[in-house]
Amino acid sequence: MIKKSIIGICLSVLLFSCKENTKKEETVKPEKETIETSNPNDYPDVFKKVLNAHGGLNAWKEYSLLTFEIAKEGYTEKHSIDLKSRKDRVDAPEYSIGFGGKNIWMLNEKHLFKGDPVFFHNLYFYFYAMPFVLADNGIVYSETQDLEFKGVSYPGIKINFNSGVGTSSKDNYYIHYNPETYKMEWLGYTVTYRSGEVSENVKWIHYNNWQTINNVVLPKSISWYTYEGRNLIEPDHVLEFKNAALNSNSIKEGYFKMPNNAKLINAK
Repeated sequence: MIKKSIIGICLSVLLFSCKENTKKEETVKPEKETIETSNPNDYPDVFKKVLNAHGGLNAWKEYSLLTFEIAKEGYTEKHSIDLKSRKDRVDAPEYSIGFGGKNIWMLNEKHLFKGDPVFFHNLYFYFYAMPFVLADNGIVYSETQDLEFKGVSYPGIKINFNSGVGTSSKDNYYIHYNPETYKMEWLGYTVTYRSGEVSENVKWIHYNNWQTINNVVLPKSISWYTYEGRNLIEPDHVLEFKNAALNSNSIKEGYFKMPNNAKLINAK
């Protein structure tokens, strides 16, 4: 994976979590209703409508394997995710990163990948698999104020996690959907990874370019926006997903297992 790109892109695209072009922090009005559930029948009605607008949770659960590619400067990165176990693997010409169910590993013999593999290994999957990943267990749903953009009010759902769920259980997400179609249009999120501190600085991604893959509506590209609080200003970076595929067959056994010459990053 080309040297120049690894330093410049991997760190910059990683959620733009270190960018300082965001001037103000978000202040969100108190939520009216809170629902904690792992039972799809108990999801908030509006969240059910959002899921249905993207093909429905049942359609999503029919598939065992998701793959997609991300073109970077001079190379392509392939992402493979077992949707049942959430094992994953990222492959590029000069490095591979994976999660085999217990351990995160990295094969990076030429030291071209400069990011944090713990943070990176499933990063793009979570952005790509919206809104379905927000139907996981251990999630709490509540109402939040509308998001205004170009004269349209986008209703929202706040999502946060029970303690200990995921790498950063103190993160918050905000889905804002089209009031007519219920398709997801915006994702707000906070980043607390490593700091351990709750953040009120909400970053924003625009979801407005969709494609249908095997009856499931998934993004073709997403756009990070510059912002001041809840004032969305302009697109800052576009990420395209290419050659995306959903497969009902599992990938070959051992695909996500750590290679012999890889380095163990951490263990659950």
